[in-house]
Amino acid sequence: MNAVTKASTPPRGDDLPTAEHAAVPWVDDPFGRAVRAGRGPLWLRRGDGSRVVLEVDRWCGPAAGADHGLVLRCLGLAAPVLDLGCGPGRLVAALLEAGVPALGVDICAASVDRTAGLGGLALRRSVFDRLPAEGRWGAVLLADGNLGIGGDPAALLGRAAALLAPGGLALVEVAAEPVDEVVTVRVEDPDGAGPPFRWARCGADATARHARAAGLAEADRWTSHGRVFLSLRRP
Repeated sequence: MNAVTKASTPPRGDDLPTAEHAAVPWVDDPFGRAVRAGRGPLWLRRGDGSRVVLEVDRWCGPAAGADHGLVLRCLGLAAPVLDLGCGPGRLVAALLEAGVPALGVDICAASVDRTAGLGGLALRRSVFDRLPAEGRWGAVLLADGNLGIGGDPAALLGRAAALLAPGGLALVEVAAEPVDEVVTVRVEDPDGAGPPFRWARCGADATARHARAAGLAEADRWTSHGRVFLSLRRP
C-alpha cells in the first residue's frame, strides 16, 4: 500500500528522517519494517481508536485467490499494466509470470526492493509524481485498499484516468460494505505508530460515483474470495 497526498514528496534514497524532517506515512513508519520482515502484525489505527488489520503477510506472499482475477483481466491488453501502490510486488510478479509487462509504483523503499527481489520493476515515487508513459497504460491497478491513497478517491481516479490509454481499464479493489468516508489514520505495529495521514474507504457504489466524476465508466464489478472489485474504463 502506498499512502501519499498530492503535496507529499517522498525522500530519495534509503536515509531515515532526522529530527529536522517529519516522518512520511508508509515510508518511515511500521509498514516499511513489516515489509522488510515479510510479516505483521500491522494495523491502520483510526482517530476514534478503532483499528483495521493490514494483511501484510498476504501482500508479502505470492499472488493467490482473488489476485488471479486481476491478472486474468490484464491478459491480452495492447499496453503494459501499472500497479499503483504496488507494495511488496506480488501482483507485478504475477503479471510478469503471466507474460504481461508491468511496472510497480510505491513510495516505500522496502516495497520497491522487495518487488525487485521478485524479478519485477518498480519506481520509488508518489502516484501523483510524473510517471513513464502517461496516457498509454493498458490497465492501472488499485488493489489492497489503495483507493484510499491521498484521502481523495475522485482525485486518485482522475489520476488513474490520465495514466490510461483510451479504452484502458482501472481495476480497483473497494470496501465490501457500502461506505464512503475519509478518516485520519496511522500505521501501527506492536512497537509504535507512524505519523497521521488522511485515508479514504469507498464501497462499490461510491467508487462508481467518484469514477464518473473522473471520466471513467463502470465496465464490471465482481466479488472473489471475500474481496470486491470494479473495472472502470477510460472512454
